[in-house]
Amino acid sequence: MAPVRPPQPAHSVRSVPLVPPPCEVPHFAPVRVRGGRGQLRRLVRSRRRALALGLAVTAAAIVAAGPREASGPPPDAGHVRGHPVAEPVRERRAVEMVTAPVRIADAATVRLLRPGDRVDVIAAEESPTGTDARVVAHRVRVTEVPRAPAAGESVAEGGALVVLSVPRTTASRLAGAGATARLAVTVW
Repeated sequence: MAPVRPPQPAHSVRSVPLVPPPCEVPHFAPVRVRGGRGQLRRLVRSRRRALALGLAVTAAAIVAAGPREASGPPPDAGHVRGHPVAEPVRERRAVEMVTAPVRIADAATVRLLRPGDRVDVIAAEESPTGTDARVVAHRVRVTEVPRAPAAGESVAEGGALVVLSVPRTTASRLAGAGATARLAVTVW
């Protein structure tokens, strides 16, 4: 008689291991690439040479397009209008900076300022149609914020004083505007 096997369900699946059995990786010597350093050095040298060549060409172009002698415009200056080489270079004079004390109407705003801040000074004047405001000084530097007077000291006018570094022409506009209008600042 044949051995009796236990009954197996019809849907049974053969058991397959989920992880393959471990295997050994054979030992091998490290891979060494010969001549790699030399190629890297040549690449760096060639890039340095290309950069040096580019800088030399740029410098030559700048020198060639630089300012001309006062002998006159280049021969073809009449043909190219608006070209920087064709038109004479205007010299800029240095702007003379002065310190201008300015009384700002809102003393609390002045307490927010520190030396080195950049501000716009705005003049507000009463007119028949309402209040007109205009910028008197644009992005001027605060050089000093004097201390507020003590309680016992009297102040002739309201507001607080701030010292600004401005061009001479702007200082005269600030003085004129301070005499006829209330001044305010906006911080940059």
